[in-house]
Amino acid sequence: MQEHHDLIEKFYTAFQEQDAETMASCYHEEVTFSDPVFNLKGKEVGAMWAMLIERSKGNLVIHFDRVMADETSGFCHWEAHYPFSKTGRKVHNQIKATFRFQDGKIIEHHDHFDFWKWSRMALGVSGTLMGWTPMVQNKVKAMANEGLQKFMAR
Repeated sequence: MQEHHDLIEKFYTAFQEQDAETMASCYHEEVTFSDPVFNLKGKEVGAMWAMLIERSKGNLVIHFDRVMADETSGFCHWEAHYPFSKTGRKVHNQIKATFRFQDGKIIEHHDHFDFWKWSRMALGVSGTLMGWTPMVQNKVKAMANEGLQKFMAR
């Protein structure tokens, strides 16, 4: 369906332009988002993108392709190049995004990527040795969610 295809393109074009407000406008007010780090609902989702854009300090490069959509669901492959804010290490994350639509907006957004691969780039030796463990994964999740709550409280 062209309308949903265009919505995905609008979302990722806004991401390329680091326009979190336009990204958030693509979401239904009851949106849910998940990836290996976050499980979010509603306003948290738009806030997460705003936080990630802000933390990148203009050093975020986004590429997207393979956009597909029908009446109810969609898909996109996208890549992010950025320095991880906690370590400064360069990350090139490759993500497969799936979507569900309702009322002309994104109601569900799921990003799928290899957490261990990400942790090796973002965390270095500790990510290589321990990034596959629940202990490291849970620590990264806790830190990310704490950061989001602080960002939203500002």
